[in-house]
This record gives sequence, structure tokens and C-alpha cells, in this order.
Amino acid sequence: MSSSFWIIAAFLGVGLAYKLPAFLRGGRNPLARQVASLLLAACCVFFFAAPTTIAWVNDVTGIPNFAAPVVYSLLTGFCASCLLLIVKWRGGSPESVRRTTWLVYGSYGAVIVALWVCFALSDHEVERLRDLDTYYANTPGMREMILLYLLGHTVAVLVTSALLWTWESRVRGRGWLHVGVLLLSIGYALNLVYDAVKLIAVVARWTGHNLDWLSTNVAPAVAGVVGLLIALGFIVPHGGERMSRSVSDRREYRALGPLARALSQVPSAGSPIPIGRFTAPGLRLVHRRTIIRDAIRQLQPHLDQDAREKAVQTYLAEGKTPAEAEVLAEAAAIVAAAAAPAALAGQPPEQPARAAADVNSDLLSISRALRNLPDVHASDAALPPKRA
Repeated sequence: MSSSFWIIAAFLGVGLAYKLPAFLRGGRNPLARQVASLLLAACCVFFFAAPTTIAWVNDVTGIPNFAAPVVYSLLTGFCASCLLLIVKWRGGSPESVRRTTWLVYGSYGAVIVALWVCFALSDHEVERLRDLDTYYANTPGMREMILLYLLGHTVAVLVTSALLWTWESRVRGRGWLHVGVLLLSIGYALNLVYDAVKLIAVVARWTGHNLDWLSTNVAPAVAGVVGLLIALGFIVPHGGERMSRSVSDRREYRALGPLARALSQVPSAGSPIPIGRFTAPGLRLVHRRTIIRDAIRQLQPHLDQDAREKAVQTYLAEGKTPAEAEVLAEAAAIVAAAAAPAALAGQPPEQPARAAADVNSDLLSISRALRNLPDVHASDAALPPKRA
């Protein structure tokens, strides 16, 4: 039982770790700070709610059930963090945000104080690790403490869920951010199920019935799902964007391969930077782009504008579109220039020719066009002969 709580706490810790760099970079950014506070509070709730941790807290303090107000205070703090996050997300005038923030601090701070007062005034001598809510449902002081934390949690979840579902329609179509908001919305909505089954079990005790299994079995399972969804809601937008960017970088790196290989023998103007096998895809892509652009700059004097224009006409006559003809002609001209002995030796052109303008097409289009040339290494045949 305790291990499941610790697993959820660890998962929330991963979410906190994902957000920590943004929090550190953000400095005084209130939104980043609030997200970090929320995840930290959620992580603490699940850690201290584990039966083993509850027993440890009770043993260390020597007070039976002392862990109960500790856990309920952490849960109340988590509720306040949820509301404060919504306040920061929604924005508004600084005065309005500040006023609402202090209202949340004041109301939920008062709830935490009341929890401890109720606990201090109650009779709680029998230690309960899993069924405290239902066991003490009719005990003065403990009864009020249980109701306070459940009602405070319910109010926070209702407000947070309503605002999240409103925000969901605004971020629809924004990829991973939309997925994250959906996960958070479902997670907070399921929190209402947690509150409902807890309250049903407590009310059942008031009326002389026994539905303790709702509180001891169903509620913890729902809480576990809620913890996972909330953690994923914060992890997915960041992790998903990183994954998509990595996949995109790898795809572009491979797509630039034909052009990089065609220019591999062109002397570089600068010293090559070593790139290892485990270098990040983004850095490998930047390195390949830099090498290609540098090689094309070295080849610029060897590109014949007249020959390229004739090649464009040749491709147009073959039925290519103007854009396709331009890219194919540039690809053929680049490979032809790269094969010229003078270019390979880093020397000026052997024969004067009207220098080509800068390469107009993007590197990806040129690299893909190389695959459509009949013979990359003999592609200068696709160009009309240069002028003498």
C-alpha cells in the first residue's frame, strides 16, 4: 500500500524536476514559482499519506494520529497552490491578482489553523493508519477536522476544474500544451470523485451505516490516478515539445545527408568541430547546417549563373514546375561546382564565368533534389556546358 503512494510521489517529483529548470531560469516569474510549489505540495501529500510514513510520524512525535493534521495541512496547502496557479494563469491587474492571492492565503491559512485546533481539542488516542476518516467520523473535533479538509479540497477542486475546462477551449489545437491541459482538467475533475466517495463514507457513518471501503479502497485508488494525471499534465507539454523537436531535428539531419555528402570534399573555411555519437540532435543539426553553408560559400565563385539559368529552362521543358526547376538546377550546379578541381583545391575558377547569385532555395529542398538527379557525381551533365 505504501509503495503505491511513494511511486506517485516519485512521479510527481519527476514533474517537479522537469519544471525546475524553468523555475530557476524564471527567477521571480510568479507562474514558474507557483507550478513548482504546487508540484512540491502534491509530492509531499503522497509521501506523507503513505501508511508507513504515517506510522513513522506518529512514532517520532509520540502523539497518536499526529500525522493526520500534517497530511490534511499539506493537502490544504496543495489546494491553495492550485487556486493560486489559476490566479496567475488568468492574470489581470496587479492589484486584482494581489488581492485574490491574499484572499487565498488568508482563507486556506485559516483552514490549516482550524485543522490543528480541532485536532488538539479532540480525543484521538486510537491510532488509525488507513481508515481514520471513517473511524473518527462521529468524534467531536476529529469530525470537524475531517469535514474542514474535505470541504476546502472540494471548493478548490471545483474552482480549478471550472477554470481549466474554460482554458482548454482557448488552447485547443496547440499540440502538447492542449494535451497537458486536458490531462490536468481530467485529473482535477477526478478529484471530485475522491471528495465524493470520502464524504459518502463519512456521512454513512453518521447515519449508522458502514461504507468504509469507499474511503479505504476507492479513494486512495482515485487519488493515485489523480496524482499521475496531474504529474503528466505538467510533464507532457515540456517533454512532448522536447521529443517533437528532437524527432524533427533528427529528420532534418538525415534529410540534409545527400547535400552534406556531396559537399564533403570542399575545403572548409574554419576548423572542424568534433561531433560525437551521443551529441544532442539539435547540436548535430546546427553543425551540419554550418558545414553545408560554409561549403556553399566556398563554392560561390565556381557557380555559373548562365549555366544554371539554361538548366532551369531545360527542366521546365521537361515539365517541371518553376520551383522544381530552380531547385534541381541549383542542386546540379552545386554538385558540379563541388566536383571542379579548382574548387576542391580551394583556388579561384579556372575559367571566368558570370558568378551565380546566392543560393535561393532552402538547404532541405536542395538536398532532396539531389535524390532526383540521375547521377549526383555526374550531375554537371544536367547543366549546359560552361562558357569558355
